[in-house]
Amino acid sequence: MRIEGPPRQRTRIPRAALALAAVALAACSSGGSGDRTPSATRAPTGTSAAGGATATSVPAAAGAPVAGAYAARTVFPKLDFDQMLGLFPIPGDPSHALLLTKDGTIRRASLVDDAEEPSVFLDIRSRIIKNPGQEEGLLGLAFSPDYAASGKFYVYFSAGDPRRQVISRFVASGDHADASTEHVLLEIADPYPNHNGGAMAFGADGYLYLGEGDGGSAGDPNGNGQNTDALLGKILRIDVSGTDYAIPPDNPFAGGGGRGEVYAYGLRNPWRIAFDPVTNELWAGDVGQNKWEEIDRIVKGGNYGWNVMEGNHCYKPSSGCDTSGLIPPRAEYSHDEGCSVTGGYVYRGKAMRELQGWYLYSDYCSGRVWALNTADDASAPVELFNSKKPVTSFAQDADGELYLVTWANEVDQIVRRES
Repeated sequence: MRIEGPPRQRTRIPRAALALAAVALAACSSGGSGDRTPSATRAPTGTSAAGGATATSVPAAAGAPVAGAYAARTVFPKLDFDQMLGLFPIPGDPSHALLLTKDGTIRRASLVDDAEEPSVFLDIRSRIIKNPGQEEGLLGLAFSPDYAASGKFYVYFSAGDPRRQVISRFVASGDHADASTEHVLLEIADPYPNHNGGAMAFGADGYLYLGEGDGGSAGDPNGNGQNTDALLGKILRIDVSGTDYAIPPDNPFAGGGGRGEVYAYGLRNPWRIAFDPVTNELWAGDVGQNKWEEIDRIVKGGNYGWNVMEGNHCYKPSSGCDTSGLIPPRAEYSHDEGCSVTGGYVYRGKAMRELQGWYLYSDYCSGRVWALNTADDASAPVELFNSKKPVTSFAQDADGELYLVTWANEVDQIVRRES
């Protein structure tokens, strides 16, 4: 352990208190923005990308998604819980998934039997920070690549006294996990209760990637985003194959110049990251300050601009900022369209072949769902539909079909709209 310093349609009105709390899951506070577009160019497709492999460009399927031609169909009626933040199909058990709730409970739920009651898989409520802030709690989960054999999985949660983010390994046996199997890998001191990140994903290289917020408050007052000696405001990449974690030797700062865990930096609050299983590219939704939300294609050593930039726009200073060396977002949207981006997945399912190779993402406040062509950097996003629900996470099943996890106590499958 290392401790680091400074298919039914339902309509439900979200509980008022939960809705108020969730607005701040990733969005926050005040700041300014200019209107200068960065001069930096994106790392070209084919350069070394996340996942320990060279990314390859895979063309999207023939045709393209049509705006407004899709909908959200409510599924899994037993998944009716407060503060749902993630749904993760269990490797080796395709008929079940783990449901994450912010309070510190993980439940095992059926994906095929609507009558089966969810059971408690792991309860770590006692380890969550007491009186948590609106963005604190049990925030992320990732299965070890060998989970079916080892039962190992990883969780990301907020603890207190002192306030910190914790990444721990647990071991499951059968249909549950014992909290006593916890092995704490990493603790990161967190100065404020907001901007906690919580994204977790394993790459094809077997390493664990973590999305870390900038530490909170507003405007990154501690300068963590651009400080490569800080773990906050980053995508981290660690080797968890041993008892404790190690630094992958090809991490950009493994030899010095920054913390060895850092894979990419200049992020404000990456809320959900995911790998494209075909190209190995890593995608992230990064929550903006108060004007712009962004989608980023993450590359090793990349600097995504915060707090110099907010999206494609100068933040500090508000105009005339130096954009040299900064990677602009693949897409952005203003707060006229939402307030807090929720990152999703690149679609690789079969039910909607026109979406093959498109990255889907949403906004918590507006409920809008967009798709972005990953094979054409010049193309604009397409708004698929408006769920009219607060989307906290996406989920992906074994067939590559996509779902929305919502603060409305529902899980919805993304489908074509019936004509």
